[in-house]
Amino acid sequence: MAAVRFLLLIFPLLISHSFSIPETEALLKLKQSFTNTQSLSSWQPNTNPCSPRWTGVICFNNIVESLHLVGLGLSGTIDIDSLLQIPSLRTISFVNNSFSGPIPEFNKLGALKAIYLSENQFSGPIPPQFFSQLGSLKKAWLNNNKFSGNIPESLTALRFLGELHLENNEFSGPVPEFKQEIKSFDVSNNKLNGAIPASMSRFEAKAFAGNVELCGKPLDKECDSSLPSSYSTSPDGGGQGSGWAVKVIGILIVATVVAVLFTLIKSRRNIDDDFSVMSRENNDVVQVHVPSSNHSRSEGGGGSSSKKESRRGSSKSGGMGDLIMVNDEKGVFGLPDLMKAAAEVLGNGGLGSAYKAAMTNGLSVVVKRMREMNKVSRDIFDAEMRRFGRLRNRNILTPLAYHYRREEKLFVTEYMPKGSLLYVLH
Repeated sequence: MAAVRFLLLIFPLLISHSFSIPETEALLKLKQSFTNTQSLSSWQPNTNPCSPRWTGVICFNNIVESLHLVGLGLSGTIDIDSLLQIPSLRTISFVNNSFSGPIPEFNKLGALKAIYLSENQFSGPIPPQFFSQLGSLKKAWLNNNKFSGNIPESLTALRFLGELHLENNEFSGPVPEFKQEIKSFDVSNNKLNGAIPASMSRFEAKAFAGNVELCGKPLDKECDSSLPSSYSTSPDGGGQGSGWAVKVIGILIVATVVAVLFTLIKSRRNIDDDFSVMSRENNDVVQVHVPSSNHSRSEGGGGSSSKKESRRGSSKSGGMGDLIMVNDEKGVFGLPDLMKAAAEVLGNGGLGSAYKAAMTNGLSVVVKRMREMNKVSRDIFDAEMRRFGRLRNRNILTPLAYHYRREEKLFVTEYMPKGSLLYVLH
């Protein structure tokens, strides 16, 4: 039942007798700026854009609020002027398409709360003050592109920023100091250099991995006290010795990473299933195994299956491949707790299997394994799970956590003894 409610949240059917002609015209104008628009054939004149038939358009009270144009093979340009005609727009997602060139002028859309541009081919530097007009922005996912230059300083001034993903680009220069309460942060696999600001050590080391000239906590690489925070050699060549040392260390790090990845990949081939159930003798008790996050670059990059699995939330609250808490009223737990949990099969349904897992901390949960939702993008799944997790209603069993993989999704709720819907409601 919880899964059904979740699907209804993702695909709301809002019925109304009228719709905004300007919004329809604006979206059709936006469509004209794209190439390869076969996937948007449902966008037709004189029809309601809030109709379920309009691909990727999400409305609230019959007003266009979000565009989720994910994995549609789109390319060309993005007509920002047409988007300006939709003042209610709060979220845009162009993940996993083929857009290229400089970042479009999304900074003109001052009411945006979330920008998802992952897995494209955008390139070039982003102006330092690009984000200064986006004061309401909470989420910026720009990973797996070809952006270069310094990380825009204006990002540090966004007071509501909670998720920032810049991994797998070509950003260079120092890491700015972010003082916001960012929960999901990743700048790995760029060309950043210098000392990591002390306040940024609160993030895990993997958030900075792949930048061979970065040093300082949380990395296991101490900074040379003679170097400025942004490392550079002196004009007279006095820094050449340190430069060679950095290069040698970088090569050693890369070699170590390659060896570790090879070991992980080799061991992973022995796993027959990502979520296996092993029977114990003749009892109805099983052991639940959930994969941990060991993705390499391959709900990040621009097209290949391996690239799509590289988006990571690298804060200590979890990320890609981790168990992400959306409701901590029953405490906080992680994948290791589920991996050790003795569980029993509750049943199989149209969307997947369900297991009861009794963890060592005394909490019993239901793990719903959903395999028939592979077309739901990470962005939409995360947003709806978090929204669902904030619900507080005696008639709704809200999720505690979730685990997202391209192949399958796990949905964790509290186990309700005598758990029929009739018993819970009455």
